[in-house]
Amino acid sequence: MAGLPTWAVVGDKRRAHIARVVALLDSWAERMALPPERRAAWCDAGWWHDALRDADELTLRDMTGDRVSPVGLLHGPAAALRLEALGEQRGDVLEAVRWHTVGHDGWADTGRALYMADFLEPGRTFMQSDRAFLASLVPVAFDRVFRQVVRLRLEWAIREGKGLSPDTVALWNGVR
Repeated sequence: MAGLPTWAVVGDKRRAHIARVVALLDSWAERMALPPERRAAWCDAGWWHDALRDADELTLRDMTGDRVSPVGLLHGPAAALRLEALGEQRGDVLEAVRWHTVGHDGWADTGRALYMADFLEPGRTFMQSDRAFLASLVPVAFDRVFRQVVRLRLEWAIREGKGLSPDTVALWNGVR
């Protein structure tokens, strides 16, 4: 497993979140008896998904060339671009990192696992017992839990009055 990259821009709280995401991904991979290369892909995506989460807006916009998207959606694409520039070639890992905030209908299991772990990690304070229950089911009901996580995240975005990315809508349409 790669660990947090040296170029990461993260504070202590974000670093702790990342560690919890990786621990969850690793525990699922172990319980599912994934081959070592799949387990490494899941954990690497976990280490890298928020590596630039605490970077400033100007840096993220310069890295991505995106001048219009909400700044909170830029850290995944920026990290994926940095990883690719540094030689990362696993498409599933790059796509997981790139789209982990909004979701992507074309994901392999790496993206789906990261999307769930980012939402279900135990340090988050909302719906703790429900999320813990879902997290415990991932190794035996991966696709069903993924669908439920997509639904819960979509419901939250609607309830909070957040905009819906076309990618999020496409993901929901792909799993409903």
